[in-house]
Amino acid sequence: MKKLLATATLLASSIVATQAQACWWWEDCTYTKTKYPIVMAPGVLGFEKLVGFVDYWYDIPSAITYSGGKVYTTSASALNSSEARGEQLLSQVQTILAISGAQKVNLLGHSHGGFSIRYVADAIPTKVASLTLVHSPAKGSPVANFVNGIVPAGTAQSLVGSVVDGMMGILNFLAGNDRPEDSLAALASLTTSGAAAFNALHPNGVPTTACGEGAYTANGIKNYSWSGTSSFTNVVDPLDYFFGLTGLAGTEPNDGLVGQCSSHFGKVIRDDYPWNHADAINHTFGVQGLFAPDPKDAYRQHANRLKNAGV
Repeated sequence: MKKLLATATLLASSIVATQAQACWWWEDCTYTKTKYPIVMAPGVLGFEKLVGFVDYWYDIPSAITYSGGKVYTTSASALNSSEARGEQLLSQVQTILAISGAQKVNLLGHSHGGFSIRYVADAIPTKVASLTLVHSPAKGSPVANFVNGIVPAGTAQSLVGSVVDGMMGILNFLAGNDRPEDSLAALASLTTSGAAAFNALHPNGVPTTACGEGAYTANGIKNYSWSGTSSFTNVVDPLDYFFGLTGLAGTEPNDGLVGQCSSHFGKVIRDDYPWNHADAINHTFGVQGLFAPDPKDAYRQHANRLKNAGV
């Protein structure tokens, strides 16, 4: 019993419920009030909050809760296989269901988090109302293909993996996260072949054509996705220089890491937002392109979409 309580306490400590702020009386204070809570799964780096104040989903959860929504954010290994990160999310979702009393959850995953939520949906389909993939490489990332091709297999690859795992361990410490790291497993999962293997086991919502849409509903779960095609969006954002470079690895329009067609899953809400991979989660600290739409609005609109869909 003590072990079970300790496990539940540990899991709960990695879950953050965003508290709603007061909504003004003239506003629609139920605009984002979905039937089931929204659970957000991070992508690569996996933190919920870094050094105590850097939120992975910068200002997004509060934008949803402001008008009635209920949001839980989760954590994961910074780098690990789709299956390992999926199991981590599964444990947290089960805890959220227990502590919230909700019958189901709406799962939303950014980047590699899109694989995590699909894993959970297949593990407990009756407990998941919807899946939303945000800038997630459902069919693999050209950057993962490129890196996998230039790092020699064998001892050299193991050495590189060990160094990266060590760096991610430092990140975990700063995030108060002690989850295991396996950068080589993450890399393999995100290649085109790795994604194809995952899709063979978890096909629901994955398009059967190169750039089409997938099933809008599968196993009673509603499927959605959106993504962007601008790798470089603002000269004052240091992350843009990284994504501007990595975006060169792709042959189709991309956000710096994820190709436009590779991001398609279920009902494609939009696949050409003028955002890069970090803009999609409102980083760096909300810096965006000059005329780009506010990412927070996209999440609010989607919460309203889920509300109107009855989930």
